[in-house]
Amino acid sequence: MNIRPRFSGVRLLLLGAPLLLAGCSSMSGFSWSSLSPLNWFSGSSSMQVTDNGVGGITASTPLTESDIKEGLKGDYRLRSGMATNDGKLVSFYQAMKEDQIKLVISGQPKGTVERIDVMDKSIPSQWGVTIGTPFSELYKKAFGACQMGTGDDAAQIECVAPNSSHVSYLFDGDWHGPEGLMPSDDTLQSWKVSKIIWRAKSE
Repeated sequence: MNIRPRFSGVRLLLLGAPLLLAGCSSMSGFSWSSLSPLNWFSGSSSMQVTDNGVGGITASTPLTESDIKEGLKGDYRLRSGMATNDGKLVSFYQAMKEDQIKLVISGQPKGTVERIDVMDKSIPSQWGVTIGTPFSELYKKAFGACQMGTGDDAAQIECVAPNSSHVSYLFDGDWHGPEGLMPSDDTLQSWKVSKIIWRAKSE
């Protein structure tokens, strides 16, 4: 019994497969890595704090709900409000997830975004710093880079990012010294990032 004809079509198909793959690989803008299951669930994990802003929000983004929602890729529920800072009226949006405040985006009313406070652990800086990163991984000493926090952050230490004048890290930890006094460098080594701050204007 001769069964060769039954497989001839399969052989032709297999022989043609390399040619088909070669043709597809030359398609403009196509990447085989895009077919990886790891890329199917990228979502908001790609958002970062960069020198230019956070996600799609930059210094040119209008401080409106629609523009902020677009810049955050719609992954958060927004809540708006007004406050005063150094005697000036400030408009802000709180980005909520699971009933927790994950970001605060603020600026002058009817203006553009001036500041973004990031408390979301899933949003790192472009240099790999996340909420919880120890002080010791970024700095050897506070002098020249850090100062006491202000306002609601007065009990914490804010340090300018080594790689950017627009980004700073707020550190929190145990400190039993006098109020308003900078903790020693040895004490700060165990403090951890509690907030990543981006400002439109360089520090």
